[in-house]
Amino acid sequence: MSQGAGTQDTDDSDPDEGDADYGNAILSGVEAHVVKREEYRCLDAEQVLERQREAVRGVTQVLQVTQDDATQLLRAFKWNVNRVNDEWFGDEEGIREKVGLESSSSAPDEASGMVDDGAEVTCSVCYDEFPASKHTHVGCGHNFCATCWSGYLENAVSDGPSVLDLRCPQEGCKRRVPEPMAKRYLKGESAERLDVFKWRSWVDDNPRVKWCTGAGCEVAVLCHGDRGEGPVDVHCGCGASFCWSCQEDAHRPVDCETVKKWLVKNSAESENMNWILANTKPCPACKRPIEKNLGCMHMVCSQCKFEFCWMCCGKWSEHGERTGGYYACNKYSQSREKEGASEEEKRRAAAKQSLERYTHYYERWAAHGASQTKAAKDLAEMREAKILRLGDLQNTPVSQLKFVLEAMEQIAECRRVLKWTYGYGYYWMEEDGLRKKFFEFIQGDAESTLELLTEAVEKDLEEFFTEEKSLADFADFRGRLTGLTTTVKKYFTTMVTELEEGLPGVGSEVVRAVSLEATPAAEEPPKLRRSARLA
Repeated sequence: MSQGAGTQDTDDSDPDEGDADYGNAILSGVEAHVVKREEYRCLDAEQVLERQREAVRGVTQVLQVTQDDATQLLRAFKWNVNRVNDEWFGDEEGIREKVGLESSSSAPDEASGMVDDGAEVTCSVCYDEFPASKHTHVGCGHNFCATCWSGYLENAVSDGPSVLDLRCPQEGCKRRVPEPMAKRYLKGESAERLDVFKWRSWVDDNPRVKWCTGAGCEVAVLCHGDRGEGPVDVHCGCGASFCWSCQEDAHRPVDCETVKKWLVKNSAESENMNWILANTKPCPACKRPIEKNLGCMHMVCSQCKFEFCWMCCGKWSEHGERTGGYYACNKYSQSREKEGASEEEKRRAAAKQSLERYTHYYERWAAHGASQTKAAKDLAEMREAKILRLGDLQNTPVSQLKFVLEAMEQIAECRRVLKWTYGYGYYWMEEDGLRKKFFEFIQGDAESTLELLTEAVEKDLEEFFTEEKSLADFADFRGRLTGLTTTVKKYFTTMVTELEEGLPGVGSEVVRAVSLEATPAAEEPPKLRRSARLA
């Protein structure tokens, strides 16, 4: 599951490892079922510029246009070189007009309103007179003075990347302001911002490339292949992990739409109605929802001032000793039968059950999220300082302690996966049955398997910081931690793929046997069997 900052990773470890076979056999019912995921590539600023230059060269060579025009054409067609060529040869004049380029059918001096260089003209903005030149218009004959051009371009730069598609200031004119002319009037910081907008446009206007979501990171992520096949989790070198498709935190095996629904639900806004149904009752008079915030059953509606009994919703004036007393009302069961309140009770019970189910999944989702955060913090601390101290204490080069970082990276990644299995379970495991039992079994199995690796890092590894250990002890620990990391990685990789494909192995004899064992009385034997294999 752990992926580096470049391509998504499919593990090809030794298939004869017994530890891995155990997890794979259970998950697929017969054999491992791992599908290679789409690859992505992380690009720094220089690599982005080179990709941009390569695309521009391809267009200029084929269409025989300037680099500036080629850049504008590519931006207009989302940096798709093939589409630029096809559209250009299909309707060159139409494309020139759309993009704001000069028409190929007329010479510059034939353009409407064109005057000779040096001729006195009036600026259409400030109405000052000045001598016309090739730098006072964009080939359309609409002349503006240097001061107005500077102000127009400065304002456009302050508005953002839209300056790259800036047109002539004259109302209705579609001619684009070329980059050389913009650079003539822009100075200092504004000119630098224009350059930044230009190179970043290869990412901003390209549907196959997105920026890393890490704070302050300027790495671009190029995703290969068709993006209609589901989420791709990106792991950037800056430490950020995110979904390329929806830009949320990495969330495989859950699809982007489910993540969106789950996060909206977690915002609590979508739970307000369920909370009202579960914790309030409508006033019998005005029907306004009322929350009971004290122990007394005597309720007074703040809206209409109607007084009633919380238990039976009857008038408080009718309550007394004959009804069992103010605080032990026995009218509730009678009115439920006679007045049909049983349907109301069913509705409230269903609301409470829904709220309890959501709480079950949310609490565990949040718990694994907190553990993921802690694991990432521990990993950063280990990288920055503790790994050097461990190398000194064990007389081992840092380069040979990579196995520790890999184990901690795997823990953080697996916590993320487990977190999202609860979002997966909430939406896709609503009905009880074999599929749900098997899902809960492998989910619990994954949790207990990960705990073995976590305990090895949080407890066993810490002993090498606080106690004097022999080199043989450390070598033994290295072998055990490496084996655990490999096993956990293979198990989680297979589990994620199986969940994404909807647990295709459910229904096989192996899965049926495992699901039948997945009861409170029979869970301990599989755990003991697995622990013995991983110890």
